[in-house]
Amino acid sequence: MNVPHRQIRAAYGEESITVYQAYDPAIAQPAVAAQRFVAPFKRERMTWVKPSFLWMMYRCGWATKPGQTRVLAIDLTHEGFTWALAHSCLSHPDAGADREAWAERLRHSPVRIQWDPERDPHHGALPHRSIQIGLSGEAVTRYVDEWTVSITDVTERVHDLHAALRARQDITGMLPAERPYALPVELARTVGATPA
Repeated sequence: MNVPHRQIRAAYGEESITVYQAYDPAIAQPAVAAQRFVAPFKRERMTWVKPSFLWMMYRCGWATKPGQTRVLAIDLTHEGFTWALAHSCLSHPDAGADREAWAERLRHSPVRIQWDPERDPHHGALPHRSIQIGLSGEAVTRYVDEWTVSITDVTERVHDLHAALRARQDITGMLPAERPYALPVELARTVGATPA
């Protein structure tokens, strides 16, 4: 299958889109209990959400890295997700971009976008990219107070998948079903996605 170089792929339905984060239990457990992020989660810090399950597994080492031992699946409203993308700026300007215009947007955007190599189950880099979305300021407030539909601790599932992987099983069919997330042309341009 020929995957566009920069394409948002995610698990989503009519009501919401799923993104992932990994935290220490001290943050994860109260968040799951409250169904929103509460103290000791810090709103003042930039928080990165990832629609790609396998990129999250790469980042947290299948829930083995210190401070990232609990993996959360957060369902967000489509409206919130779209707001984040519309108010974003690429962390680094694309080749040929107007650097002055990019720097100005960067100063005022509460959301950062990075496109990193997508990963296979063994953490190998793939030729296409996966989006990482960094929320700060107003975006974090909206994320916590408005956009979150539900928070589910999926750590046990992560451990089961990792065990199957270590047992040399093919886990492809066991992974969350992620499919292309269509964006309007202007929004795709804002986040630097490959044109459809």
